[in-house]
Amino acid sequence: KAVVSTQSTGGIRRINQLAENTRYFRTELIKRGYIIYGDLGSPVVPMLLFSIAKICAFAKAALERGLAPVIVGFPATGILGSRARFCMSASHTKEHLDKVLEILEELEPSI
Repeated sequence: KAVVSTQSTGGIRRINQLAENTRYFRTELIKRGYIIYGDLGSPVVPMLLFSIAKICAFAKAALERGLAPVIVGFPATGILGSRARFCMSASHTKEHLDKVLEILEELEPSI
């Protein structure tokens, strides 16, 4: 467990915002049919892409749209476990997260 000072309302607010951002983003990805790994409370959100060939094309297309996902593939994952990892932050706004979801919708035919 993390140690949180009860004297720091700013710290508690940021922890709560990070948890809200994580819940929102994971829920929206699942609603859209993406396969998500990891603990539901984790601010690192891995989205499966499956194919090694897809991860480079996905990363390039995402970068062209201003999104820089962390991509992970074989041998760091299983052969069909290639994924994009999105790292949530308390400083992200709902608009930031919605923009990422919009970009993913644009890229969906290639995902």
